[in-house]
Amino acid sequence: MKFPAWYGILVGFLMIAHWTFSIIAGRVPEFQTAPWEIAFHLAAEMTTALMLIVGGISTLKAIVWGKQILLVGLGMVIYSEIVSPGYYAQLGGWAFVGMFAILLIGAVLSVVQLLRDKTN
Repeated sequence: MKFPAWYGILVGFLMIAHWTFSIIAGRVPEFQTAPWEIAFHLAAEMTTALMLIVGGISTLKAIVWGKQILLVGLGMVIYSEIVSPGYYAQLGGWAFVGMFAILLIGAVLSVVQLLRDKTN
């Protein structure tokens, strides 16, 4: 289960890094235009990242509930990887749309691998 675990850990940390750098750089205008919306959105993003990281680490350590937490996190990130490209497509950021497509494939492959695994 190494690929799904490492995928979760990597994507979780990348999500945190993306939002940290975007906020520090002042690239989140929604703080002024839609503060409640972005606050809830960030809460969802950070919860997703946390589930991916905790689930990934727990899966690597063969903790009994790790796989289930990772599956929940992967479900959350699949939703994000489907909805988020729309924002970048609207701005003409097609490289980001492609990146999300690749990340989506990785998440789906991770779910399939986890569900096929008969341990835990």
